[in-house]
Amino acid sequence: MKRLVALLLAGTMMFSLAACGDSAKNGANEAGSDSAAATDAAPAEAADGELNVCLASEPATLDPALNSAVDGGTVILHLFSGLTKWEKSDNGGLEIVNDGIASEEKTENEDGTVTYTYTLRDDMKWSDGQPVTAGDFVFAWNRAASPELSADYNYMFDVIKGYAEMWESEDSGEVDEDGNPVPKFVNPDAKLAVEATDDSTLVVTLNTDVPYWKELMAFPAYLPVREDVVDNDGAWAADPSTYVCNGPYTMTGWEHNSVINLTKNENFYDKDSVTMPALNFYLSDDSNNMLTNFQNGDWQMIDDVPVNEIAALQQSNPDEYFNEGQIGTYYVCWNINEEILPADSGLSGVEAERAREEIRNAVSLLIDRQYIIDNIAQGGQIPASSFVAMGITDADSSQQFYENANKEAGNSYVGYFDASQEALQDNYAKAVEILKKYYNFEGDKITNFPAIVYLYNTNEAHKAIAEYIQTAFEQVGISMKLENQEWNTFLETRKNGDYSIARNGWLADYNDPISFLDMWTTGSGNNDVQFGKGANKQLAAYSIDLTDLGYEEKIENGTWADTYDMVISKIKAESDKDKRYALMHKAEDLLMSTGCITPIYYYTDLYMLSNTVDGFYSNPLGFKYFQATTFK
Repeated sequence: MKRLVALLLAGTMMFSLAACGDSAKNGANEAGSDSAAATDAAPAEAADGELNVCLASEPATLDPALNSAVDGGTVILHLFSGLTKWEKSDNGGLEIVNDGIASEEKTENEDGTVTYTYTLRDDMKWSDGQPVTAGDFVFAWNRAASPELSADYNYMFDVIKGYAEMWESEDSGEVDEDGNPVPKFVNPDAKLAVEATDDSTLVVTLNTDVPYWKELMAFPAYLPVREDVVDNDGAWAADPSTYVCNGPYTMTGWEHNSVINLTKNENFYDKDSVTMPALNFYLSDDSNNMLTNFQNGDWQMIDDVPVNEIAALQQSNPDEYFNEGQIGTYYVCWNINEEILPADSGLSGVEAERAREEIRNAVSLLIDRQYIIDNIAQGGQIPASSFVAMGITDADSSQQFYENANKEAGNSYVGYFDASQEALQDNYAKAVEILKKYYNFEGDKITNFPAIVYLYNTNEAHKAIAEYIQTAFEQVGISMKLENQEWNTFLETRKNGDYSIARNGWLADYNDPISFLDMWTTGSGNNDVQFGKGANKQLAAYSIDLTDLGYEEKIENGTWADTYDMVISKIKAESDKDKRYALMHKAEDLLMSTGCITPIYYYTDLYMLSNTVDGFYSNPLGFKYFQATTFK
C-alpha cells in the first residue's frame, strides 16, 4: 500500500539529505543522462541474483570527496565502508552504528577541544586485498578538506582542528580567467588534527564537542580512499579497472550514460550480510523511460515517476508506489551578482543591493506554491516559507526549527512570508506595490525589467515548474526565458555562477540545521548564489547583531564574510545548545533577507519498488540501500 511517512521524525532521525545536497529529480536530488542509451541497455528480464535499479542519470563523479549529489552518494555508499554508517534497526527504524570502528575513546580537553581515539577493525580490506589502515583515513580526510582539491564539501571538515589554518589565505594580487581574485594560502603545509599512531589507531581532535559528529562520519565525504590509487581530477573513479574500494560491492563495469555494474566484494569484512550478489544502476533522467522499464519488469526500483502518472500509479500499483518523508527543500536561487535593476535606476552600492533584496523577495510572493504541489509535484509536499526544512528539530526538541523561523518578527504565519492559499491576493498586491518603486509600469505590467533566464536540469517536473514560474512572472511583465541543461553541465553552470536564476534543491546532510546554513559561506563549494564572490565580495551591505547572546559582535554594513561567515564560525565553536540554535536562526534570518533563496516546497520522496523485492530501506537524507535485499 502507499506509505506516507511523517516528515516529523523522532530523535536522531529528524532529517533528510540533498543528503548530499541536490538531486536531479523533482523530489530533491539531481542528475541527467541519455535515456535512449539506458533503454537500449536494459535486459529483457532481471537475472537471478541481480537487482536492477535506476536512481538518476550519469553521476558527475564516484569519488567520495568530489561527489555532491544524492544519487552519486547512494552508489558510493555501496562501494565504501567508513567509520560509521546508517543501518536499519530491529524495530524498523534507522540508527547510526559503528562500521569500521572496533573501539573508541572520547577525551574532553581543557581548551574545549575534544579528542577521539578510534581503534579500527582488523579485518577491513581494500577490494585488491590490501588492509585498510588508519593512515588511509588520515590521507582521505586531509585530501577532501584541502584547498588543493577544493571539493564542494570541504567545509564539512571545518569541525576538525587545523581546518581553519589550511584555508587561511591572503590576496595574491592575481585574478583568474573570470577576473576573480586568486587567494594565496599562507599555510600550505597545514593539516587536519588527524593522526594515525599506528595502522589500526586513528586520533582526531575536534574544535569543540560536535553533536552530529557520528553522522558526519557516515557521510560519503568522510569515506577512506587510498593515496596510491586516487588522483585529484577524479579520473581514477570513472574506470572500474582503477576503482579500488572497501565496501559491500566492487565496481565491475561502467558503460557511461548507460549502466554501472556492482558485484559483491569478497574482501568486505561483513560480506555475509550482503544478500544481493549484484547491483546494476541504470542511468536515465527520463521518468517516462524509468516507468516503462519498471512496468516491463526490467528494473525493480526507480527513484522518479512521471508526475502525470502519479494518481494512476497510486491506484494500479498501491503496494509498489511509495511516498516517503525527506528532510529537504526545493527552491529557486538567484545569482546575487545578476543585475535585476533597470539601467536607469540611478542606484548604486549598498542602496542598489537593498533594492535588489526587496525585489527578489517581492517576486517570490508571485508564486503559488500550493498550485505547484497540487498540479505538478503531486507528492504531498508542503509549501515552504523558509530554507531550513521541515523535519529538523530546534533547541527544544519538541519543536521543529522551521516553526520558529523569523519568529521575532511576530507574524501570524510561520516563516519569512505567508505561503498559504489565503494569502495569495495580498502577496500579489504587496509584490506589485514593491515592484512599482523600481520599475516602469504600463497598466499592470512592468516594461523595463531586465531579461533573465531560468536554468533547470532535464526533467519533466522541473520543466513544468519552470513554465509555471515563467507564467507567474509574466503576469507582472517580467519576461523570463527557460534553459535546460544535462545534469552534469547544469551542476557546473550553476556552481560557476553562469546563470540568472536557477532551480535548486537541498537535502540535509545530517540531523542539524547547520547542514542547510554552512553551505552559503563564501568558500563553500555549494554556494551557488555566489555570496561573497565577484562583485558581491567587497559589498558592505549586511548587518548582524549577536550582543543579545552575550557576544561582542554587532556588525553594521559589513561584507558577507564579515557577517555570515562570521556567524557560521560562531555556531561551529559554540557548545551551549540554546545559544547555538539562536545563532542558527540569526544566520537564516540574514540568508533569507537577501531574497536570493526562494523556497518552493519541503520535499517528499516518490519512488517505485517492485513487490518482489524485500530488505530495501532508505533514510530521510535521500540515500537508498540495496545490499540487504532479496527476491521474495
